Amino acid sequence: MKMADVDVVKGLLSVYARINSTCTKSNLNYKPRLVAVSKTKPKEMIIACYEQGQREFGENYIQELVDKSTDPIVLEKCPDIKWHFIGTLQRNKVTKLLSATNLDVVETITSEKLASAVNAGWEKLKKPEPLKIMVQVNTSREEEKGGVDPEKCSELVKYVKENCPSLKFLGLMTIGMYGYDTSTITNPDFLALKACRETVCNNFELEESQVELSMGMSGDFEQAIELGSTSVRVGTTIFGERAKKEPSSAANQNG
Repeated sequence: MKMADVDVVKGLLSVYARINSTCTKSNLNYKPRLVAVSKTKPKEMIIACYEQGQREFGENYIQELVDKSTDPIVLEKCPDIKWHFIGTLQRNKVTKLLSATNLDVVETITSEKLASAVNAGWEKLKKPEPLKIMVQVNTSREEEKGGVDPEKCSELVKYVKENCPSLKFLGLMTIGMYGYDTSTITNPDFLALKACRETVCNNFELEESQVELSMGMSGDFEQAIELGSTSVRVGTTIFGERAKKEPSSAANQNG
């Protein structure tokens, strides 16, 4: 095993331990999903994590997701892998994204037009099950961040549920603002997403357990879990720092 693999396994097991500890402290009766964000990292690291039992991986770049998901070695060694797309999605790229093998969740549905495009694309593929999606909410209201405004969240959820039969609404996702010191402050973006879930549940007569929350990354996933996150997206803590391959943007910083 290469040294990089040893490091990535150590990072993964450390995150598992921290998630377990947080769940115990918070008396949670469920285990949050860990999405290991493998963007810019080689397939050998993904395989090493898979061999430790990790099944869900997140990618921000469509081409990278397609390349990794269709790689013969990944297909051979990781037959049960599940891919989450967590980057910015444009309608003209939907067909390419949906060509990824073992695509499990698209976490970044931001408009009715995008939802319709993804629904139509999935329908054409004649898959036996609907594609799971999340509605992305711009809780920090930053111009460079994707997502619907919090007050429009239920409107988009309604559209998906009523007009997109090939999509399954899984929950809500946010990136939020960077740099909060979670040792001294409760992240307002986490609180905002929780409030959105409450509104959605009230509007559609759903239980909280029926609406997932994807929030929390390497620097703040423990607080996110304490506040109700059911899915955390952790990259750097597992895989190490990333090489700078593209300009920094909201779409490129989801782990």
